[in-house]
Amino acid sequence: MRTSSVERNTKETKIFCKTNIDGTGESKISTGVGFFNHMLEIFSHHSLIDVELNVDGDTHVDFHHTVEDSAYALSEAINKSIGNKRGISRYGFFYITMDESLSRTIIDFSGRPELVWKVELGLEKIGEMDTELFKEFFKAFANNAKCNLHIENFYGTNNHHIIESCFKSFARSVRLALTIDERTKNIIPSSKGTL
Repeated sequence: MRTSSVERNTKETKIFCKTNIDGTGESKISTGVGFFNHMLEIFSHHSLIDVELNVDGDTHVDFHHTVEDSAYALSEAINKSIGNKRGISRYGFFYITMDESLSRTIIDFSGRPELVWKVELGLEKIGEMDTELFKEFFKAFANNAKCNLHIENFYGTNNHHIIESCFKSFARSVRLALTIDERTKNIIPSSKGTL
């Protein structure tokens, strides 16, 4: 089983995160931000990564540190679980519809961080969460996981549906990328021999 746990303690957040890449999508998420909890539960369910995430953040200030640092902890736990990346498929891409919206994610665990975010939202908040923080979450994930992460929403009118389709396509893309390819299970998936 590819499992790991991390603790991240700063003056802004105290976080415990545990992941099991080869799980069944079970989650225990507590961030103090309801809609963010919902999106992370969706990520766990559709990626099949078991995620335990407990965050005590400075939400009396705002939600920025909680969201960003959650991405750092989650990506660090995933990176620890996959080690030198031997045998992983490396690439994942998936289209997801959510009612009237359509989104696509493409990910490459390349060792090089890059986020391309093409998502337009018409609301400042969904629930109590600032919509600008979704980009910050994925930016922090890409930077810390050292992956190329391209997320695009093609169309949609309901902001909840747009973001949920993004998280679901992200989850399924991560699931594909981290799946062990039986033909190359003893090989690091790079012509350079390292990632």
